[in-house]
Amino acid sequence: MVFRIVFFLCSFSLATNAQLVKHSGKVTAVNIQPQEIRITTQNGFAIITAYSPSVIRVRIDKQPLAKDFSYAVISSPLVFKPCISQNADEIKLETDSLTAIVSKNPFGIRFITPDGKTINKDEPGLGTSWIGEEVTTYKTMQEGERFIGLGEKTGNLDRKGSSYTNWNTDAFGYTINQDPIYATIPFYIGVHHGLNYGIFFDNSYRSNFNFGASNNRFSSFNANGGEMNYYFIFHQRVADIITSYTQLTGRITLPPLWSLGYQQNRYSYYPEAEVMRIAQTLREKEIPADGITLDIHHMDAYKLFTWNKSRFPDPGSMNEKLNKLGFKTTVIVDPGIKVEKGYHAYESGLQSDIFIKYSDGQNYTGQVWPGWCHFPDFTSSKGRAWWKEQVNHYAQSGVSGLWNDMNEIATWGQNMPDNVIFDFEGNPVTHQQAHNVYGLEMIRASYEGYRAALPDKRPFILTRAGYAGLQRYSAIWTGDNRAEEDHMLLGVRLMNSLGLSGVPFSGMDIGGFTGNGSPSLYARWIQIGAFIPYFRSHTGINTKSAEPWAFGEEVLEIARNYINLRYKLLPYLYSNFYEASVSGLPIMRTLALDNTHDANVYDTRFQNEYCFGPSFLIAPYESKQTYAPVYFPQGKWYNFYNDSIEGGGKEKIFTLSMQQLPVFVKESSIIPMQSLIQTTADKPTDTLFLHVYKGAVKNKFVYYEDDGESYAYEKGAFYKRAITYDPSANKLLLESPTGQSLSKFRFVQLILHGFSTQENMQSGEIAFLQPISRFDPQGEATPPVVCKVQKRTFVNTKEEIAVQLK
Repeated sequence: MVFRIVFFLCSFSLATNAQLVKHSGKVTAVNIQPQEIRITTQNGFAIITAYSPSVIRVRIDKQPLAKDFSYAVISSPLVFKPCISQNADEIKLETDSLTAIVSKNPFGIRFITPDGKTINKDEPGLGTSWIGEEVTTYKTMQEGERFIGLGEKTGNLDRKGSSYTNWNTDAFGYTINQDPIYATIPFYIGVHHGLNYGIFFDNSYRSNFNFGASNNRFSSFNANGGEMNYYFIFHQRVADIITSYTQLTGRITLPPLWSLGYQQNRYSYYPEAEVMRIAQTLREKEIPADGITLDIHHMDAYKLFTWNKSRFPDPGSMNEKLNKLGFKTTVIVDPGIKVEKGYHAYESGLQSDIFIKYSDGQNYTGQVWPGWCHFPDFTSSKGRAWWKEQVNHYAQSGVSGLWNDMNEIATWGQNMPDNVIFDFEGNPVTHQQAHNVYGLEMIRASYEGYRAALPDKRPFILTRAGYAGLQRYSAIWTGDNRAEEDHMLLGVRLMNSLGLSGVPFSGMDIGGFTGNGSPSLYARWIQIGAFIPYFRSHTGINTKSAEPWAFGEEVLEIARNYINLRYKLLPYLYSNFYEASVSGLPIMRTLALDNTHDANVYDTRFQNEYCFGPSFLIAPYESKQTYAPVYFPQGKWYNFYNDSIEGGGKEKIFTLSMQQLPVFVKESSIIPMQSLIQTTADKPTDTLFLHVYKGAVKNKFVYYEDDGESYAYEKGAFYKRAITYDPSANKLLLESPTGQSLSKFRFVQLILHGFSTQENMQSGEIAFLQPISRFDPQGEATPPVVCKVQKRTFVNTKEEIAVQLK
């Protein structure tokens, strides 16, 4: 009798739990197709697709799966023949790269290597389940597993033990652990036992990722609605995982060269006289710069597609004058269209019926800078077409860039009602599903609008919010940060994480947006800024000025040193942007990219270190620190400033100064540089300086040039040359160039670092920084820091060039 009561209570408990959490249950039907498996379970339906030999897609829902649609994924499955088989217990999908094993009772998935090692698996007993409309997949947390990526997320490089929410949020002055902030990229990389994999959860509802927070059993990802839809990616190298992910979601198009120069921003520069004063001062103080940005005060009462005529009486003329000085203008655009009779954008939007609406058909109204506003529906082709026509207003005024802000969507109160309806390409959905993709579709409309308005000029598009795939259209910056030491270092981690997540073009507000930083903080921040993809100083309203000269003469000289260095490195940087457009690899590279299984790179003391392209190791530290440890991964590393050598696989304490950022160069590096220019509108001298660092490993660098402004490169108008350093053969080889264009450099000067004395080469010295002036008469002069090198100049011919070394 007692046994029967206990059995009844246990059965009742299990039945109750099953009602609260609906599990997939056991497999009841299987339909095998050439590249996919269609499965019916007791409580759901699944489709598992071999997307490529290294990518397997998993879709699961409580009802038959709906028509496939994604704003993020732009590629179709590669046509190939995986091996699919089944028996009474499981279904097996095999490619030459990985195998997915689907258990039948209950339904669950395990991914293994060809030799049988477990890469990732559903947690037994949990798998994929639903609580109401919320769908979750639980994954067994492997021993020692780390988690990196997930886009623009605060916290540590290794996300183990933390959880994160994806819901694009206007996070003014966010704290260093605040979540969520502006952008959603639901893609992460797991690392354990010498293996690494990626999971991209393509669901635009509010989602959550748990990497062992408050539990020691599983990692998980879920969404408040929609289907379980994820892509599992496996490669031996993290770099290849990023390449496969960006094959799915797209890669950047080459940005205009000017957008890689230094840009000066403020909230806000006005009137025109102030804008011209900033431009003239940059030139007078010989601070190289290419961009000036206008914030919301350029508008009439903050109304989009207008100019404040008292502040900017003739925008076209002003932009023409700025162009003659070598400056391009970027203006801010917010999505809110003020509700005001007679206002052209409002009237046009009403007539075209492009605003988002409540479920009863009334236009949604929310409050932002201009007051009460309607908002274009960028998930509608009609809404995007309307926006494209409107941005032509800026193109015709000589504006070269669009800064897309407040596109989370941000409204005062920060709580847009869920019953607002979006078109979603003719398949209406609520705000719950559209919110996270709104910013992505806004930048799409901005990019496509500018490409139509100025078909021969690449636009610069910048965004604050976005979703996976945003890299196809825009750069991103990390929003309204603070003028604080920990925010500077957080910005580095945010950009490194964005790089892991397929977004190579990123930046942060140099100096901090809110608050007033110290001279030393600004000096350190602008030094770091020289080694990030998007390089701009910016500060908020009612703060101290944050131009390089605003912090005194010493900081001005420090800033000039590093901005000068940035411009000399443009050939290296532009070549790396070309690489990003081809492979998806980032410009800023956390050390975990190439040293994935080295525990030291996840140490919180070293987690901010990163590589700038393949060659430079940057060690950022707070400006007040007088000494700090630097960790060197395996290999040999040169001090960038004096060529002293550090061995890899160890840490070393360095003395820090405000005047110099710790920068090192990887052995065997090939770094092209040019002469100093004040703007990319100027031509450098006719010699390309090719720095080569002696090492023990073979290295290849692809040097790339084009006109930097048009799309002619898409038709072959470029110059590309592979350069290989082979220490085993003591040889440097410049292969014959490809492309239809000639190089802008008539000569190449080979500059050798760390080599023994070479024949037919001239010994000399190079200083990458100028000594800082002795401002204190009683102080000591700063000595120049130099590298002892060997040089040789030769004609940059079209033929292969081989240089024998020793």
